[in-house]
Amino acid sequence: MPPHDTEGTPLPGTLPRFTSEERLDDGVLAREFTLGDIPGTLWTPESAAPLPLILMAHNNGMSKNEPRLVARARLSAAYGYAVASIDAAGCGDRPRSAAEEQARADLRRAMRAGEPVDGIFESFIGPLIEKAAPDWLATLDALLALPEIGGPVGYSGWTALGIRLAVADPRIRAAGCFAGGYVPRAQREEARRVTVPLLLLLQWDDEGNPRQRALDLFDAFGSTEKTLHANMGGHTGTPWFEREDGDRFFGRHLK
Repeated sequence: MPPHDTEGTPLPGTLPRFTSEERLDDGVLAREFTLGDIPGTLWTPESAAPLPLILMAHNNGMSKNEPRLVARARLSAAYGYAVASIDAAGCGDRPRSAAEEQARADLRRAMRAGEPVDGIFESFIGPLIEKAAPDWLATLDALLALPEIGGPVGYSGWTALGIRLAVADPRIRAAGCFAGGYVPRAQREEARRVTVPLLLLLQWDDEGNPRQRALDLFDAFGSTEKTLHANMGGHTGTPWFEREDGDRFFGRHLK
């Protein structure tokens, strides 16, 4: 197993260990890897290296194998990017504490019942961001050490995590995020320090995220180049063309 620091995060200089690979019918190469305790997938095109990299994150502890994420990753790889996703601490099949599982169950119950969720959300998502961010940053270090990846780096996906990573690491040059009204207080404050080009996608009728909070968050971002795309529909109804527009956005800043 690769060396770790005292908190379990792989040390700088650790390389990913590839465990399987598959050439998909669109020409994209999908490779599973591990980095210490972190499982990940790297999708790369047949394009010549070195490649720009997009870190693609799922929401709120979901799996890197979530079908919508995999579809987005394959499309972006076919456009000429290396795309990586991981199951960070507390995500996917990674172990969770009893308290984390209870908070997750309480959050689902409260949202279904239409009850206030801010307190539960802070107790669940705030610590999840704190644990997940170091795993993503260690993965970024490891992937940029591969000869086929040269950067620059973009981020796509979960807004709260994207805020933390964009503030923490200047190698991230652009961010495309899915607007969520429920972003922890710490990340709402950090949004003012995000200055990279930003594309924020908002589903106007998202049943799980208050629209006004998402609009207020967009206003709070410190980026001078920021774009909001709003589409009708619920949480999972983002139109497919937004994936293509996202790749064009990254093309302006990563290629």
